[in-house]
Amino acid sequence: MNVLIVGNGGREHALAWKLAQSPSAPKLYVAPGNAGTAQLAENVAIASQGTSEDKHAGFVSFCREKAIDLVVIGPEATLVDGLADSLRTAKIRVVGPGKAAAELEGSKVFAKDFFARNNIPTAAFVNATSAQQAIDALDGFTYPVVVKADGLAAGKGVIIAENRDEAVAAIRSLMEEQTLGSAGSQVVVEEFLRGEEVSFIVLTDGERVLPFPPAQDHKAIFDGDKGPNTGGMGAYCDPRILTAEQQQFVLDAVIRPTLEGLRKEGRPFQGFLYAGLMMTEAGPKVLEFNVRLGDPETQALLHAMQGDFLALLESCADGALDPSLVHWPAQPSVCIVLAAAGYPGKPRLGDVITGFTEAESDGAVVFHAGTKLSNEEIFTSGGRVLGVTASGDTLQAAIDAAYRAVEKLHFEGAQRRTDIGQKGLKRWV
Repeated sequence: MNVLIVGNGGREHALAWKLAQSPSAPKLYVAPGNAGTAQLAENVAIASQGTSEDKHAGFVSFCREKAIDLVVIGPEATLVDGLADSLRTAKIRVVGPGKAAAELEGSKVFAKDFFARNNIPTAAFVNATSAQQAIDALDGFTYPVVVKADGLAAGKGVIIAENRDEAVAAIRSLMEEQTLGSAGSQVVVEEFLRGEEVSFIVLTDGERVLPFPPAQDHKAIFDGDKGPNTGGMGAYCDPRILTAEQQQFVLDAVIRPTLEGLRKEGRPFQGFLYAGLMMTEAGPKVLEFNVRLGDPETQALLHAMQGDFLALLESCADGALDPSLVHWPAQPSVCIVLAAAGYPGKPRLGDVITGFTEAESDGAVVFHAGTKLSNEEIFTSGGRVLGVTASGDTLQAAIDAAYRAVEKLHFEGAQRRTDIGQKGLKRWV
């Protein structure tokens, strides 16, 4: 069994780690991978230059040369670019939506209009194609207000403005100064929702759905949700985050209408669908959809999962999803991200990392993200560097185990939050 994982982050290391545990003993390739995936799989360089068509042809050629049985695509940009379509056209099995369905994440303007068409609960909004239109729309909102870049922005395209001046500055920054490039060519001005955020991820073959346990991400760089947003500084997974009734509501009012709406619009969805929810007093509302596994939620979710993950993904790719192949014990899990100095701005690269053996001596797993191997040493090579992950009989035990492992890892300028999972502890005291 030959499997190709596409991506180079912590999510992809976690995918490789879990797939390597399959009884099928797969031969794993990761493109391009990182220093962590290299310990489990063969990292490969597949065409990264040229047009999308050129790059996709490179992947198809590699899959044929290596007799790849299954491709698992991690990053959103690759899905939005349509790699899954090219692989399916070549009769190569893949887990991940095609380009048309991936627009649900690739364009927030499309997503908000889709929510409205399909009666999916979400915040009030106005889509704007010019800075003046967005500024005029502010008159219909109270503060704080949310300004979102339309396109992909690595988790940095959402700005919460506390007053009109901040909102106008955010709009001008995105649309006129183009600080996020073409991602800000359109924006969404959106009602600010109050409540707690929840990550609700499912795997679907387009009809059958397997909900994963709910998780909670921590986006801000500093403790107490302070500072600029990041791609995620940590996450915890605990089945108590949502009640059984709340989970069923999300499935019935959000997930299934989304799948049905996409199908009706000729955008059938297969793969991981991730609803970013706000649990408001009026019930769950969708902040955004992602069309892939979250990062760092994946690390926590896969660390706790039991069963044959590879067989599960095969059943999904074959259009016959079998949820019975995996399960989660009632054990919370926690992932704590260590980030490079300077992140989420320009990260400092090239710092040597030590302490891996000690960190993993007590059951924790250190998932690599922004790392590279050189002369038998591991160095930082990106903003989010490591995802230190542990499970426990209680949430407190999982948090303690993860932070014990964190203390044993070292690199110059390392940043981390110290409050991952604390919201859960406060909720269940």
